[in-house]
Amino acid sequence: MYNKPKIILGIDPGTVIMGYGLIAVHQNKLSLVDMGVLKLSPKLDAYQRLEKIHLTVTELIQKFKPQSFAIEAPFFGKNVQSMLKLGRAQGVAIAAAMQARLPVCEYSPKKVKQAITGNGNASKEQVMKMLHRMIEISNQPQYYDATDALSVAVCHYYQQSAVIKTSGNSENNWEAFIRKNPQRIKG
Repeated sequence: MYNKPKIILGIDPGTVIMGYGLIAVHQNKLSLVDMGVLKLSPKLDAYQRLEKIHLTVTELIQKFKPQSFAIEAPFFGKNVQSMLKLGRAQGVAIAAAMQARLPVCEYSPKKVKQAITGNGNASKEQVMKMLHRMIEISNQPQYYDATDALSVAVCHYYQQSAVIKTSGNSENNWEAFIRKNPQRIKG
């Protein structure tokens, strides 16, 4: 019997550039479905940008029919106004996912980097290079926001896989992890 691939939508929220990445998971193999960015004109008022974010996430959900939605949590900075704007962008993206009845998971940037590279302080370039090793990406995206969003989707897959593996009666040690995930070892 044919098992349909599971689609995961990852979002890197932003008020000027929002990244999105979709992966398909089939028999524990990851493949790229789509990734890109929504560029928003700074000339639009804040509410028009939020509307475009909501519409874009809704269209991605309708087009690709993901089963899961993962989003990067905003990191805490010193600029309160920037945090407020980013929180609103994240909120409308989450609202679009909830409207479609998708389960929503949120991951900190450090958690995403840790899941992809093994280092929570990895650079965007390191994350992108590791994604290229994990998933066949045919073209180099113009913005890191796209690969950041893709890394959120991959992080979600790894987190869900870890929950499933540890909830069963399976081995739970580093040797078993390395044996089951050779692509995650840095050379």
